[in-house]
Amino acid sequence: MTCGRLVVPPDADLPTFLVSDGRLGAKPELPVSILTLKELSTRYAEVHSNGALESNSLYTVEIHLRHFRRSLGDRFAVARLKQVDLQTHIGKRAKEKGIRNRKVSPVTLRKEIGSFRAVWNWSVRAGLLAGSFPDKGLVFPKTDEKPPFQTWEEVERQVAGGKLSPAEEQGFWDCVFLTVSQIQELLDHVKALPLPPFAYPMFCFAAYTGARRSEILRSRVADVDFAGQRVLIREKKRRRGHRTNRHAPLSPPLAASLTDWLTQHPGGAETFTQETVPISPVDAIDVFRLAVQGSKWAKLRGWHVFRHSFASNCAAKGIDQRLIDAWMGHQTEEMRKRYRHLIPNQEQAAILTVFG
Repeated sequence: MTCGRLVVPPDADLPTFLVSDGRLGAKPELPVSILTLKELSTRYAEVHSNGALESNSLYTVEIHLRHFRRSLGDRFAVARLKQVDLQTHIGKRAKEKGIRNRKVSPVTLRKEIGSFRAVWNWSVRAGLLAGSFPDKGLVFPKTDEKPPFQTWEEVERQVAGGKLSPAEEQGFWDCVFLTVSQIQELLDHVKALPLPPFAYPMFCFAAYTGARRSEILRSRVADVDFAGQRVLIREKKRRRGHRTNRHAPLSPPLAASLTDWLTQHPGGAETFTQETVPISPVDAIDVFRLAVQGSKWAKLRGWHVFRHSFASNCAAKGIDQRLIDAWMGHQTEEMRKRYRHLIPNQEQAAILTVFG
């Protein structure tokens, strides 16, 4: 009998065992620090700011996480995240206004969830969280199919003929593509302006390669192969976690503008620099706005108009789709559908061959 006596287990912590009247054999573990949404956002940004993510991509993820922090709270315990929390966020955001005072689109909502998923998966690999991201069964508002890219004249007719809000009008102008003659007109307009020296060749690069703004800014002098008549495009979007490349043909007008620019290039490895300093995304946005402000081109949204104009003009000329894909980089069927159409007068000529 051991009445009135406590038998101390051989592996017990004696002070803890005695103080707890024999109920505890080891020191109680301190509660694990709760990972808040704010802390997770900070850690992710710190780790990925070393070039692991393109600066534009990291900036976008941070914006998406700020929206979650606003709807769920900075002190939200991420480990307790459930599907209902994500669905609540979707419901709140769907009622808000986004850019140009338009409702946040389902595409944007899916991108926000995708960003959170990527951060969650990184956190699991880093040992900060456990389990799968709880996004199964989420319901998003219906997505309206994006209209095909349209000529300037088509957009003008629709804007003039309908009682549209400013946001709706801008939606049409976001879909405009420039014909070859309009591209030349715009380039002539840019060339005549008192802009920084890099501006005109940068506009030419965008117009004649269909490269994204970020790809233009990553371009290096060594990427321009005058002898081989092609230019290397440095990608970051085609394969997650990989830097990939593609080539675009070096057309005569692009070769001429780059030849002239490189004779006065201020220095540095990048193709486009100002006083040896690479052009930043903000610099590129600013120079585009300066170039179009106060002109008929002010309706254009930004550098991306050259990308879908390049694809649309190639498609209108009957260029093999495989070549367009190679020059443009990875393209979804949804994107091809937006530009793989004929210019209106070509459509009319085609139908007249049947019913003319």
